[in-house]
Amino acid sequence: MKKLMAVLMVFALAMGLMACGSKASKQVKVIDIDLTSEEYAFGVDKTQPELLEKVNAFIAEIKGNGKFDEICNHYFGDGTPVAVESKDFDESKDQLVVATNAAFEPFEYMEGNKYLGIDMEIAAALAEYLGKELVISNMDFDAVCLSVGQQKCDIAMAGLTVKPDREEYVTFTTSYYNASQKIVVMSDDKTFDECKSAADVESILATSKEKAGVQNGTTGQFYVQGDADWGFDGFSGITCVGYKNGSLAMQDLVNGNLKYVIIDSAPAKCISEAINKLQ
Repeated sequence: MKKLMAVLMVFALAMGLMACGSKASKQVKVIDIDLTSEEYAFGVDKTQPELLEKVNAFIAEIKGNGKFDEICNHYFGDGTPVAVESKDFDESKDQLVVATNAAFEPFEYMEGNKYLGIDMEIAAALAEYLGKELVISNMDFDAVCLSVGQQKCDIAMAGLTVKPDREEYVTFTTSYYNASQKIVVMSDDKTFDECKSAADVESILATSKEKAGVQNGTTGQFYVQGDADWGFDGFSGITCVGYKNGSLAMQDLVNGNLKYVIIDSAPAKCISEAINKLQ
């Protein structure tokens, strides 16, 4: 009996160690090196130059009076995010229709039927500033600028990087946020541990034959595949796998289907923390 109990105890200990190892292997980490430098702005309907002028004045105001810093503190500091509700679209009412992709925490995401995020709180403040009802239209990211270009929405507020080909559909406001791309790997992946710069990371990516996950239509995709407007050469050996949002890409990384995820720095941090808390 003692022998049996000893065997069972060893088995339980082994299973516990395996579980701990499994948990550690499911953690992810963000490589703290900026791969790009870019600016976020809002994309306004080209047929509404008066709206562009008002939005630029609004951006200057919230940057000057501390409102923008207050909103950012809700997500990057010790503040509490403020939920935003969308009204139903009604042509008979004076409304501001905002196109977004609410899967890009901390800029736009959802809890139930309410919107949260830096852009969504700015949208609510903008609608109040303009004296309009706020209507939020949630869609795939690569449809956001197109919807504004087709006059289905007034403005795109979706963590948008200023990019020449998007100017075919929208007129960009002044920039409100500086961003960058970062690479995310599993916590036990030591590939980039000795890297000190973007050039060090890129020298590794240049010879990689792995799969990298990105959100469709974002700078991460352009960075991996190459984009002349940005001056990105791309990485021909890497298989670029596109997802509707960054969370799906990160989950596929955890599932072992990707080697890297390349995504904007703020979502990289938020999604990584959320994933690691679940493991």
